[in-house]
Amino acid sequence: MKYPITRPVAQLYRPAATLRIRPRTAGNYVQECNHVYAEAHGMGLVMDVFRPEGAENGRGVVDVISGGWHSDRVLLNNHLGLGVMDALCARGFTVFAVSPGSVTKFTGFNMVRHVQEAIRHIKAHAADFSVDPNRLGLIGASAGGHLAALAALDALPAHPHSRDPFRTHDTRVCAVALFFPPTDLADYGGQAVDFAKAEGFPLMRLLVDDGAPPPSPQKVRELLEALSPARQVRATPPPFLLVHGDADAIVPVSHSEKLAAAVRAAGGSADVIIKPGGGHPWPDIRNEIEQMADWLTAHLQ
Repeated sequence: MKYPITRPVAQLYRPAATLRIRPRTAGNYVQECNHVYAEAHGMGLVMDVFRPEGAENGRGVVDVISGGWHSDRVLLNNHLGLGVMDALCARGFTVFAVSPGSVTKFTGFNMVRHVQEAIRHIKAHAADFSVDPNRLGLIGASAGGHLAALAALDALPAHPHSRDPFRTHDTRVCAVALFFPPTDLADYGGQAVDFAKAEGFPLMRLLVDDGAPPPSPQKVRELLEALSPARQVRATPPPFLLVHGDADAIVPVSHSEKLAAAVRAAGGSADVIIKPGGGHPWPDIRNEIEQMADWLTAHLQ
C-alpha cells in the first residue's frame, strides 16, 4: 500500500485542525495505523507507528499529535507533510505518533496522563517495536509540545510489584524537543491566556471535566499554574531543545525562553533555536526539523 495512509478508517467528525498540509513525503518508513495504547471511558486511545525502511537505530521517538489541544488525523498529516517522520526515520528512529485525545472529551491533565500511558505501553512492548525502552525521545509542536513537556517533567515512577504490567514501567524519557510550545498558561504577556481568542475554545474545558461546577478564580489560577511546564520544573529534567519563531502571533517566543531558563535553573540543559520572522509555524520549517532530528540523534546515543 502507498504511504502515507491518510484515512485508514472512516473519520466520523470534522477534523479540528486549522492548518492543513498535504502529506507529501519521501515515505522512507512503514506506517502501522491505529495501534491502541490505552483505553479511556471505553474508547481506544491510538497511535500510528512509523518504522524506518532502512537500518533501524534501536531508538524510539514519541510524537505528541495535538494542536489547540485537539488531536485528529489531519494534524498527523501536517506532521507528515512538514517532514517530521521523514527526518526521523531517515536516521533510523521508530516514531510513535500518539493521539492524546481532544479537549472536547478530556482535560489537559487527562491528556498528559494519556501521553505518559503511551510511553509506558511502548516500554512494555519495546521488544516488539525493536526499540530500547531506555532510549526514548519525546517531541511535540504547539499544544503537543505543551503536553509533551508536562509529561516529561512529571515522569511517573515504575512500580515493580504492581499487578498492572504497564505500571511496572516508568515514563522517563531521555530527551525532549519542542516547537513553539505554550509553557506558561498563567502568563501570556502579563495575563492569563485568552483561549477564546488564541485557540477558539472555552478555557474551562482544559482545566476541569465537562459539566463540573466552575472553579473559583483562585482555583483557576492554581490549575493554570499546574498546567504550565515552565512552573513545573522540579527534579533534574531531561535535556530540552526548544524551537520558536520570534514572530509567533499565537505563542510568544518568551514561552520557550522561560521554559529553557527553568530547565537550566533545575540543573538540566536546554538548547534554544530562535527562527527570525518565524510564525506558528513557518514555510521553511523543514530546516529546523532536520536540526531537531540531528539533536535527538546526538542525545539518544
